[in-house]
Parts: sequence; C-alpha cells; structure tokens
Amino acid sequence: MGSMALLRSSACFIFLLSSSLGAANGMYRRAGGEADEEGASRSVTDGARGARRAWPGYLYTRAVGRCTPQFWSSGAEQWPNIVPQEAAVWKVFGSRSIDKYGPRLTLLEATMRTDDIGGSPFTKLVKHGSAALINAYTRKGFPFDSWEVKALLLEALVSEDAAAAQAERFEQANESCV
Repeated sequence: MGSMALLRSSACFIFLLSSSLGAANGMYRRAGGEADEEGASRSVTDGARGARRAWPGYLYTRAVGRCTPQFWSSGAEQWPNIVPQEAAVWKVFGSRSIDKYGPRLTLLEATMRTDDIGGSPFTKLVKHGSAALINAYTRKGFPFDSWEVKALLLEALVSEDAAAAQAERFEQANESCV
C-alpha cells in the first residue's frame, strides 16, 4: 500500500512539473515576440494601449493594480467626472500647489510621470497623490477621503522630507487597494 501511494504522489508531481514547465515555456515564447503566421512580430504590451494584435504582458505588466497611477494613466477605466483627466493639478489641489507644479500640469500628466524614481519627492507626491484622489472618489473602502488627500498633499509641500513621507503613504494605499 505504501509503494502505491508513493507512485501516485510521484505521478502527480511529474504531471504538475510538466504542466508548469509548459505554461512557463508558453509565457516566455509569447513575451519573446516571435513572429506569427503572417510574419508580423507580436509585441509585449500592457494591454491598454497596445497594438491590435499584441499579446498581453505576462512577465511584466505596466498597470499592476486597479488603483496605481499606472492604472489610471492607462485609460483602462473611466475617470470620475468630479476629477477629469485634463483638470490642472493646482485647480484640484489648490493654489498652494502651483509653486511646485506650475499652472499647466494636468492630473493625467501627473499620473503618467516616470521621473519619480530617484527624482524629486514632490514628483512622487503629485503622482501618487493624484491616484489617491481618484481612488478616494472611486474605490469603496479606500483609506483616505478626497478632502484628506487634498489636505495631506498640501501639508506635505512644506519640505522634501514631508513630501517623501506622504508620497510613500499614498503609494502604499494605492498599491494595497483592491
């Protein structure tokens, strides 16, 4: 009886191993960008703005969650009417933000920024603060209310340390949201 159980568990292990290797092989093949039947190369994309015949990015996806700045900038979901994409950051967050972000930066541009890594903490603050504001309006159970996001962003403009700390809090809230 013991050898039969060992045989079954070995067979299950081999089946699962071969299934996972086949799935992984398929993912790498897709992400590698091999040509299809007509000779056109398939590209890896985030799925939101990709080419008509593009494969979704299995190994890396730009829009990682439903609440991140990347998600909101991808166009995957409609923005709430109360904060349109083309609204200026200073009009949404208040005139105190115009000194740091200027009169032309829009909410969409703020969520699309890529210079927040290794750059100014104020850049990261406006990027994640904009996403947090949208989440406050659209995601039930988001840890901040819209008025809190606005007030916390303005309070964090006093120094780089305050901006970095608040940007980190917004980022954590955005990434843990569902």
